Amino acid sequence: MDLRHLRQFLAVASARSFSHAAATLNIAQPPLSRTIRQMEEEVGGLLFDRTARPLSLTPLGQLLYEQARQILDRMDDMQAMMRTAAATERRRFTIGFVASTIYARLPELIRAFRKRAPDVELSLVESTTLEQIAALKDGRIDVGFGRIRFEDPDIKRTILRNERLAVALPRGHTLAQSERALTLKQVATQPQIIYPRAPRPSYADQVISLFRDHGLEPKIAHEARELQIAIGLVAAEEGLAIVPESISRSRSHDVVYRELSEQATSPIIMSQRMNEISPELQLMAGVIADEYAGWGYPVPEALRTSG
Repeated sequence: MDLRHLRQFLAVASARSFSHAAATLNIAQPPLSRTIRQMEEEVGGLLFDRTARPLSLTPLGQLLYEQARQILDRMDDMQAMMRTAAATERRRFTIGFVASTIYARLPELIRAFRKRAPDVELSLVESTTLEQIAALKDGRIDVGFGRIRFEDPDIKRTILRNERLAVALPRGHTLAQSERALTLKQVATQPQIIYPRAPRPSYADQVISLFRDHGLEPKIAHEARELQIAIGLVAAEEGLAIVPESISRSRSHDVVYRELSEQATSPIIMSQRMNEISPELQLMAGVIADEYAGWGYPVPEALRTSG
């Protein structure tokens, strides 16, 4: 017994006549009569009193009528809801980001994106660069913002800009008494707090490589789980931390920031699935290009061609 049979049964019950129901359904009467007989065989009893004029339902038929009416009404309601949902469904766009990009003007980019695409449902997911690669492949995010150069044939990387690095120090530290930039050699004499502890490779490896590229070996005091913990450990006078310059925007009464003398930078990288071009990705590229131009940042060529 399927929905088509139920509808034919209801048509006969409403018309109280096989011939009138067949005309309403635009089918011949014999196939309709056969359908009703098949239904009666399935339920094990007569659905209509064929001796009555006009046709009437038996008690079994009345029970089926009530149940069939509820089922078909529910189906009609569901179909109407699905049509409405399909017509009004908002597009979805999910962004993955590492914590430090929040300080690197990512919130301003997100606000600009929302203004241009108010009909898009935007979701944000904090995750490491390696987690973003897996999430992109699985379709759990649509774009990622991180700092690690990671090669993968399925992922397209765009370096948005290289952000200068700075040193976070406790306010009372001797190296914080002057406003002058610090050298890596000066910083290397102090205990270092690096982050994140895992997974690796990570931003922590960028910092370690920075020291080693200048012939210095850092004295690692702590490997923090995340940026906020690293800054907290600096405030607790457990050591210094090399951080992206934008972190200095988060003012603290017990942590100060000093520039590095060396041209040390960390990239901000946008990652997406290779060869994927969606309206949302194109819009995001355009937003970044426009905002970067307004901020005086160089606009990556890849954004000029895709935005």
